[in-house]
Amino acid sequence: MIKKVLIANRGEIAVRIIRACREMGIETVAVYSEADRDALHTQLADEAVCIGPAPSSESYLSMENIISATIVTGADAIHPGFGFLSENSRFAELCEQCNITFIGPPSTVIASLGNKQAAKNTMANAGVPIIPGGKNPIYTVEEGMKEAETIGYPVIIKAALGGGGKGMRVADTPADFEESFRTAQKETQMAFGDSTMYVEHFVRHPRHIEFQIMADKFGNVIHLGERDCSIQRNHQKMIEESPCEVISDELRARMGEAAVKAAKAAGYENAGTIEFLLDKEGRFYFMEMNTRIQVEHPVTEWVTGVDLVKEQIRIASGLPLSCKQEDIQLTGHAIECRINAENPSKGFRPSPGTITDMYFPGGKGIRIDSAVYSGYTIPPYYDSMIAKVIVWAKNRTEAIRKMQSALGEVIIEGIDTNVDYQYEILDHPDFQSGNTDVEFIERMEADK
Repeated sequence: MIKKVLIANRGEIAVRIIRACREMGIETVAVYSEADRDALHTQLADEAVCIGPAPSSESYLSMENIISATIVTGADAIHPGFGFLSENSRFAELCEQCNITFIGPPSTVIASLGNKQAAKNTMANAGVPIIPGGKNPIYTVEEGMKEAETIGYPVIIKAALGGGGKGMRVADTPADFEESFRTAQKETQMAFGDSTMYVEHFVRHPRHIEFQIMADKFGNVIHLGERDCSIQRNHQKMIEESPCEVISDELRARMGEAAVKAAKAAGYENAGTIEFLLDKEGRFYFMEMNTRIQVEHPVTEWVTGVDLVKEQIRIASGLPLSCKQEDIQLTGHAIECRINAENPSKGFRPSPGTITDMYFPGGKGIRIDSAVYSGYTIPPYYDSMIAKVIVWAKNRTEAIRKMQSALGEVIIEGIDTNVDYQYEILDHPDFQSGNTDVEFIERMEADK
């Protein structure tokens, strides 16, 4: 069994992992940048090591510094959380070479799934439904236009490597293609240091549905149901819920079977997420696979009762899955709202600064995942998410009301947040009726 885990991350996910390790009797090591010296995760861990200056490129993305901290502290495992190095195959490979357990899939699997076009080809060969698109990497406008003509408009141009909504543009007609391609490729080069693109058909008004899977080292793979992640802005998720309002038991079984098939085709181990697009006719298409724990994992934990982080650690320790597919039952309804330090009325401008006062709600069916506290100064160098409010109730209507009640109690002073904006979404008639898709936010903004 793993005895000491170094958490190669910061913020609420670092705190989440530390708490899981505590409950399992595992020692923890926090790493932090100079800007995070007073961060909560550094105070909760058994040990804390500074790994560099504030910029993430010199700290949380410094493989050498993180590996050195792991060796110096005698940690035998690294949990990468999400973001930063969590889907970096080179980092996972370094862990393997240094005899450090990487709490995630093998480096070869991360590499094979990191290229989205290659991943799509793997899924197609395994019989998993994919969005119609080209099979070859695209480097020039001319190559892209040929693919687009074959696929049929509208098309979406995507970065072959990377994620987070960067390097993505839609072209509705051939006249739109060149500008969309050049913009997406430039953004891809800046964000990921790579200019490889691919082109696929653009599905209008889909829902973004993802299936959580778990796979151990013995070939056992299960899914833990779906999360509806359709409420998003600029491809960044804002609200997630489980289960999805429009997915029947029969469709869930088919999508879950496809997710398990996808994981097996990739030779997967540990926690992963299969992302699908679901169209209005109930057709679903593989989009990509995330080889890490997700920001929205708490909603799955609420409805299944499975602690996904503990399960990750068990699997990495060489233990079999603690449950079988028939043990997984979705009970009730869970919703997560991401609370960001930003100002929606000013174009969602980030709002770093010192929290002068704060209060989070509690009570039955309310969970807060956060790493901020009164007096904490939010640095300007990292992601703007500062907390997640997650609720559970016996049905969706009650879950929405519970979330509205919870958000109404949140107090965060000294900075701007999106709490009121989240409440506005929850109060919208289309959200309450379940009439949502990935373009919901655009429609809501246009109606103002």
